[in-house]
Amino acid sequence: MEIFSMTLITGIMVGGIYALVALGWVLIYKCSGVLNLAMGELTLIGAYVTLSFYEAGIPFVPAVVLTLLVGVVLGVLTERIFLDKLIGEPILTVIMVTVGLSFFLKGLVGFVWGYDTRVFEPPVFSLSPITIGFVKISPVYLWSFILAIVLLIIFVAFFKYTRWGLSMQATADDETAALSLGVSARFVYAAAWAIAFMSAGVGGALLGNINGINISVGYLGLLVLPAVVLGGLNSIPGAIVGGIIIGVLQNLSGTYLDQYFPGGVKEIMPFAFMAVFLLFKPYGLWGWERIERV
Repeated sequence: MEIFSMTLITGIMVGGIYALVALGWVLIYKCSGVLNLAMGELTLIGAYVTLSFYEAGIPFVPAVVLTLLVGVVLGVLTERIFLDKLIGEPILTVIMVTVGLSFFLKGLVGFVWGYDTRVFEPPVFSLSPITIGFVKISPVYLWSFILAIVLLIIFVAFFKYTRWGLSMQATADDETAALSLGVSARFVYAAAWAIAFMSAGVGGALLGNINGINISVGYLGLLVLPAVVLGGLNSIPGAIVGGIIIGVLQNLSGTYLDQYFPGGVKEIMPFAFMAVFLLFKPYGLWGWERIERV
């Protein structure tokens, strides 16, 4: 029971970080209908940017805030340079551009920061576990989860209570109606990419504190895809719940199945679960069900 409880709680905490990255997937899909396959590289860049600020002597929390600002700039630049001219083009064309963008960003990261594993030195969080009852929790998981939840609350409040957030939701629901009301589609798409860079970047920084930072952090960003599909590609609450479910599933499979199926079953299990889940719920838990009548 102690091992199960520790595995479950750690999975929930890692799932909170996955939910933060999943938010970036959902935002871009909601606003443009595009599945951004470069999301893993956005996570990777955010991790290295935060590390660079931290190595320059800036405390971790201000480094995360600066990473958010850098994410805004990079998101707007990426959308303007690579995707702005593709508004109105077939969705498949835009998706293939994001594939090319992922390879470009991965190569850029290797050129700037190299491929060796790097860690936050000195450690950001204490190495001594926090004991709650009979459960011991690593501070890096606890504080990463708390920071992820705070940022999720801020992003959700932004969409619900600000004019810009409401404009983005209106465009996602009905682009033609939003344009007729004076909403700028170019602004909405740029804002979606900016927020995706922000959420994925901070998620990468938090994951980097847990496992160290190297090029494989980009794969961890892609690992969030099952969470997005599980919750529904256009559902923000679904991204949060899906991220937590995948975090728990990954941790439980790693604890109980790795001993029988060695070789990384915890990385495979989320995708296997996604494939089976889609057979019964093709639109995810809260995805929009599109019904066409002929």
